[in-house]
Amino acid sequence: MRLGIFGGTFDPVHYGHLLLAEQCREQCQLDEVRFMPAGIPPHKADVKISFGKDRVEMLRLAIAGQESFTVDERELSRSGPSYTYETLEELREEDSQCELFLIIGADSLRDFPIWRHPQRILAAAQLAVVNRGGEPMPQLDELISLMGPEVATRTHLVTIPGLELASSDIRKRAASGQSIRYMTPRAVECYIEAQQLYR
Repeated sequence: MRLGIFGGTFDPVHYGHLLLAEQCREQCQLDEVRFMPAGIPPHKADVKISFGKDRVEMLRLAIAGQESFTVDERELSRSGPSYTYETLEELREEDSQCELFLIIGADSLRDFPIWRHPQRILAAAQLAVVNRGGEPMPQLDELISLMGPEVATRTHLVTIPGLELASSDIRKRAASGQSIRYMTPRAVECYIEAQQLYR
């Protein structure tokens, strides 16, 4: 099985996330894309994020009907920061035959060498690196010089159409009473309104 792991806060999930996941599923020939909402992301420790139960529910609403998409809550139950290498190694232990693909944006690739244990991440999973539409594909030369040639053989470049959406913008719009219609699935929009999230 080819399994894509897509981590993030998803606060809230939006069409950009869904498009990215679908294009990775198709271009990397993934059997499943698993959305993994972060508990306490190390790079956002000082940012207030919504309760895990709300982010999980919004994800479930957003992916309903796409059988290849699932939600994995394991990082929400961890105490302390969630590190990618821990999650990937845990998944490898559960099924050593599963081929893992870590889905990351091209912007994250620049910082990849300073992530916690990047070599362990590469040992556990291949990288599905997504460029934002209209941006040039990332160059791997600098990454190869820092981490060795293996990174090139374990990196798949995925192109998606441009769609400029950000969860932070959606939160601001919801907080100020502006429309978020067509930025996130209607079911997620209704959930945000019903739960008065971001107010």
